Amino acid sequence: MNKYLRQLFTAVVALFVILGLSSTIIMAVRANALNNDPRNARSLYHQLGAYRGAILASDGTVMAKSEPVNDAFKYLRTYSNGPLYAPVTGFFSINQTADRGLEASRSMLLNGEADSLIWQRAKAMLTGATNQGASIETSIDPKLQQVAYDQLGTRDGAAVAIEVSTGRILAMVSTPSYDPNKLATHDTKAASQAYNELSAGQNSPLINRATSQLYPPGSTFKTIVASAALETGDYQTDTKIPAGASYTLPGTATQLPNAEAQADGANGQISLQEAVAWSSNTAFAQLGVKLGASKVSDMATKLGFGSTITIDGTESTGTPMTATASTFPSDPTDDKLALASIGQGDTTATPLQMAMVAQAIANNGKLMQPTLVDRVRAADLTVLSQTKPQTMANAFSKDSADKLTTMMESVVTEANPQLAIDGIKVAAKTGTAQIGTDNSAIDGWVIGFAPADDPQIAVAVLVHNTDVYGSLAAGPIMRAMMQEALQQ
Repeated sequence: MNKYLRQLFTAVVALFVILGLSSTIIMAVRANALNNDPRNARSLYHQLGAYRGAILASDGTVMAKSEPVNDAFKYLRTYSNGPLYAPVTGFFSINQTADRGLEASRSMLLNGEADSLIWQRAKAMLTGATNQGASIETSIDPKLQQVAYDQLGTRDGAAVAIEVSTGRILAMVSTPSYDPNKLATHDTKAASQAYNELSAGQNSPLINRATSQLYPPGSTFKTIVASAALETGDYQTDTKIPAGASYTLPGTATQLPNAEAQADGANGQISLQEAVAWSSNTAFAQLGVKLGASKVSDMATKLGFGSTITIDGTESTGTPMTATASTFPSDPTDDKLALASIGQGDTTATPLQMAMVAQAIANNGKLMQPTLVDRVRAADLTVLSQTKPQTMANAFSKDSADKLTTMMESVVTEANPQLAIDGIKVAAKTGTAQIGTDNSAIDGWVIGFAPADDPQIAVAVLVHNTDVYGSLAAGPIMRAMMQEALQQ
């Protein structure tokens, strides 16, 4: 009898051990996976039943908030002027995990589950009050955002504006855009249909073109080659460099021409300043080859190329919002280096990246970490965190930055007077990148900052798949954004 009791006791103990292990695995090891499983209805009700904090513009304009509704989910996420702010907010949906924008990067704070809100949750539990998520105060300027959005209109493109001294993103627009309200509906069938329609194809409006799409930057990249040349100490604004009406790419029979006769220079040479002003392809292709891939690549890397850029959030707050790494070719042959040096070939960049280049030039060579969130507040208005400016890199010297500024001013005063603003000095660099299998279309670019003698705002604008030069497609948009920002 004792033998059978011992066996039964052993079996019971073993079952308790198995039960304990399985419970531990479910409650601890697999907790996050199970909570995020789309089949977990309890998790879905928990998330949608939480009072999610608001997302605000810099002046307090509400971009996203939760409103009480009379259904099983208790609260509905709503977006004011949804398409305008969609690249910033992202979306919160009943059947799609928040995977972009601030809804994703600050999800744990918005839904009240972040560690920093533990006392808020405890207080709500003790008092029986509704646990409320934190509010996110962004750096977005609504008026500037609206101007950029209106100017881009129905075109495929993006615009980014950055505060020069801090790296704060003042505007981030991507077109075509979408309305997050269509994804936030509690009608699961309608939400699924909307998502399927919006996510279809390579031109999906869900793609943030400012941060997640790469384009050949065209002649805007010449600012990087010019900065690399200036940093060697062998070049000044008036240094003569080889140019000409045409340049044969090394080792090929391919001829590289200029778009403007002024870019040819005289007697096969042109000053570095005139090469920037008139965007000389022949000059910068040869200059890139002369400098060598290492020097050009090193400068591009200092300015952010080759690395994914975190714009907002950490793993502890949600899914970080990042910008796709811009690219410069590794160990290119001289013919490919020549093309890469004029922003063609294997050189690609996001509009945010090129706005950062303009920001660094305007900021005496100091590249700032781009940010979207100014501060986070708990429901009782306590400040949980406040963003401080951070330097990403000292890319080049103040002397080089001053010379680049002078050269970029000449882009406006000499070659593109239509970009000038009365009473304000503007520094800019236009770009016209050929795209398509037969170079039949254009990506129109412009980057710049103003006032050139006291920089406040840096801007990058891209208009994809256009049929006119960047100065004509993107230039007026930059000018309008600068006018709006500087009149405030």
